[in-house]
Amino acid sequence: MKRYSQIFIVCFLAILPFNTQAQQWSKSKARDWYAGKDWPVGCNFIPSTAINQLEMWQAESFDSVTIDRELGYAESIGFNTVRVFLHHLAWQEDAVGFKKRVDEYLTIANKHHIYTVFVFFDDCWNATYHTGKQPEPKIGVHNSGWVRDPGKLIYEEQDTLYPILESYVKDVLNTFKNDPRILMWDLYNEPGNSANGRRTLPLLKMVFKWAREVNPSQPVTAGVWTKALPALRSFQLKHSDVITYHNYFKAPMHASAIKA
Repeated sequence: MKRYSQIFIVCFLAILPFNTQAQQWSKSKARDWYAGKDWPVGCNFIPSTAINQLEMWQAESFDSVTIDRELGYAESIGFNTVRVFLHHLAWQEDAVGFKKRVDEYLTIANKHHIYTVFVFFDDCWNATYHTGKQPEPKIGVHNSGWVRDPGKLIYEEQDTLYPILESYVKDVLNTFKNDPRILMWDLYNEPGNSANGRRTLPLLKMVFKWAREVNPSQPVTAGVWTKALPALRSFQLKHSDVITYHNYFKAPMHASAIKA
């Protein structure tokens, strides 16, 4: 299989207890959960033979050999956690096979003493996607083939897509809700990005609702990433079991983000 150039970007992850509602984890539960864990150190991970989430998880392009080798690299430099994106379309096309591949991936990651943070939805990069062969990379273009989930379909086919997304989220959560190899569930990556703004809020609310109905043993979260969308940011902070955040700047900006 052709190998693509792959850039790994470290995402800094803050884990802080947060609780305002009965349905969330209490502060003591969040502290107890974190007390027995090492400081999470890692990156976003996708094998170098996949240009996006679909190429990673589809049966014809799932590459366990590369995953094993590259998570070995991660282990060798001290990483103990990686953040991995899923995609509902890969599940929709082959739910049973998709979950088997997720389990196979987790077995490989666990062999390398690496926890996983799985991401369900994502508002970043390309708005459309398709099954089958994925596009070739555009040399020099960061994330040239990365796809959103659910992308613009959530606005074009909302009535038919919501039931699919609910089934997807609940099926995956129910299957892996007690799996110790999973550190946490990141329900929505950078909601409101790509100029979606407040239009993302209904789905953000729904994915938290679906997750609460399943009640996984792992915490659920959605990382805050901008102050420009106060309604989404407020919801994320008030409904996450533990607070996670995205910050791509130097240490003083991290300190400022934590204090905010």
